[in-house]
Amino acid sequence: MRLSVWTSYFMELTPEEMVKIYAEKGWSELELSDEHGKMLLDRGDPASVGKEFKQYAEGFGVSFPQGHLWLGANIAADNQREVIDTLKGWLDLFVAVGVKAAVLHPGWNKAYSKEELLEKRVSALKELTEYVRDTDLVICLENIYRTAPEVEDLLELIDHVGSDHLGICLDTGHLNLESKKQKEFILKAGDRLQALHIADNDGSSDQHLMPYGRGNIDWNEVTTALKAIGYKGLWNLEIPGERRCSLAVRLAKLDYIKKMMEIMWEEAK
Repeated sequence: MRLSVWTSYFMELTPEEMVKIYAEKGWSELELSDEHGKMLLDRGDPASVGKEFKQYAEGFGVSFPQGHLWLGANIAADNQREVIDTLKGWLDLFVAVGVKAAVLHPGWNKAYSKEELLEKRVSALKELTEYVRDTDLVICLENIYRTAPEVEDLLELIDHVGSDHLGICLDTGHLNLESKKQKEFILKAGDRLQALHIADNDGSSDQHLMPYGRGNIDWNEVTTALKAIGYKGLWNLEIPGERRCSLAVRLAKLDYIKKMMEIMWEEAK
């Protein structure tokens, strides 16, 4: 079990400050957030900046096997060319940082028919996966409620693109707002599942809570299914709903989260 928290948990900190604070709390593998990715990209050449940041983080025993690509990216937007070109800069950064699983939203455009939307998505993903063909980075499509809510939606895209550089990121909170079939999603995704956004909610909205709070996801079902497919990626929490407190409280929550998740893994049948 590879415990992780996305770095936006400390979004007000610089990338370097974030690395230090996670290292001090004993977290060695993280998901690089959109916010910290933007901070790094603002510094200049993505490859050079990424290489320098990777070396800095390694000095503290911290790495970023997972990263969230530009949150505002819509690969089916009217300005698709601009979006793809921008994402290529993000991919250059992520490759340099050492990201293996880069999370991306599948895109949406209400002006298109189902067939046109599929064509737009596939064309963008073919170009992006070709761009990282000579790397070990995999673009992981995230299930997004209403636009691509279920595993079948993501598998359809993967089948049409036909690249080993395309996988799946399960967002448990998003799925809880749709079919709620966590076990079925995980088992159908199989080895295509290479990233996780672990978050809970009560089914009314995307609250991004830690497990075993006010949410109602069956976490034993999730963990058991992950064990069944031999999931090897990060057990990564995306929990902005836990961020509305002081820095001191967030630090205390990190200690609780680590112990809780270790118990979750041990108790899964």
